[in-house]
Amino acid sequence: MIILTKIFHFEMAHAIHGYSGACKNIHGHSYELHVSISSIELNEDYLPAPGFIIDFKDLKKLINSTIIDKFDHKLVLSQAFLNEHKTVLNEENLIVWEVEPTVENLLIYIKKMLDERLSNGLKLVKLKLHETKDSYAEWG
Repeated sequence: MIILTKIFHFEMAHAIHGYSGACKNIHGHSYELHVSISSIELNEDYLPAPGFIIDFKDLKKLINSTIIDKFDHKLVLSQAFLNEHKTVLNEENLIVWEVEPTVENLLIYIKKMLDERLSNGLKLVKLKLHETKDSYAEWG
């Protein structure tokens, strides 16, 4: 099976409600997202012209419109956090979630969105979301 991977970057802030460490406060990360896809067909022959499972340009466009444009330079907070920090409600870049915006929950969200948007014949194989240079969550 051939797997294609493209790497994306975005900046996002969040806070984790109910956490006792420093991450209970609003802070930001430089996220790195690895998206790996493959063809549903398990074909061992060469691919017919143009020879792509998907053009990297098209994959970039899909991920940017579905994920990166949604989260880049945004503040993602849970409703529970906002219930206790009402002054943040007026931020123009605020996205409100029902769950805590942890790297794990971000990854689950990304998987769900991509499963809905991938065209026929393509499947999501693996996702890796780095919250820091040496800390990440992985699906697949």
